[in-house]
Amino acid sequence: MENKEIYAHIDHTLLKPFSTWEDIEKLCDEAVEYKTASVCVPQSYIERINKKYGDKLTICTVIGFPLGYNLTESKILEAKKAIEYGASEIDMVVNISDVKNGDYEKVEEEIKAIKEAVGERILKVIIETCYLTKEEKIAMCKAVTNAGADYIKTSTGFGTDGARMEDVILFKEHIGENVKIKAAGGVRTKEDLIAFIEAGCDRIGTSSAIKMLKGEENKSDY
Repeated sequence: MENKEIYAHIDHTLLKPFSTWEDIEKLCDEAVEYKTASVCVPQSYIERINKKYGDKLTICTVIGFPLGYNLTESKILEAKKAIEYGASEIDMVVNISDVKNGDYEKVEEEIKAIKEAVGERILKVIIETCYLTKEEKIAMCKAVTNAGADYIKTSTGFGTDGARMEDVILFKEHIGENVKIKAAGGVRTKEDLIAFIEAGCDRIGTSSAIKMLKGEENKSDY
């Protein structure tokens, strides 16, 4: 698989809380140069990125991030403001406590409400697989599908573990045909990138794709 094909699957990501504008500019310049699928950035940088780069790149951001227990109303407002400022893709974190309580209907309704708020923009649903049992993951595949979201995503990159191949395989078995998969966190080598793409991941969230594809050492967890 050629590097340019791999880059087309990458959400080039920088979500560290101490990220500076200089860091964000570097990320965006790389995204433009290597033609990544998007940049995934904090909400507070969306408007500034949009003003500088316009349609040279696609802006993705996160809501309810990274813990997911914000009120649904807060997540909806975050999503609407992110779109207003220039985001085209939204990665939301589900309320993991609701998942652990088995309240899947509530989780599904929240996803559905946020999808209605973002409309035709892409919605990716982070379920944070490191905290879930196999049965809970399967239930979330169904909830994400029923709610009409565009992607199911493994991880925030801030949990105890990142993407695992067995979870991608599980997703493939249980998501609807209109739902795609995004892996994030813990992808460390070019071989990992290729393996996840070939397993069915349409997107991979990472801050280190360029290092991986240049064969440089990558110690990042995201």
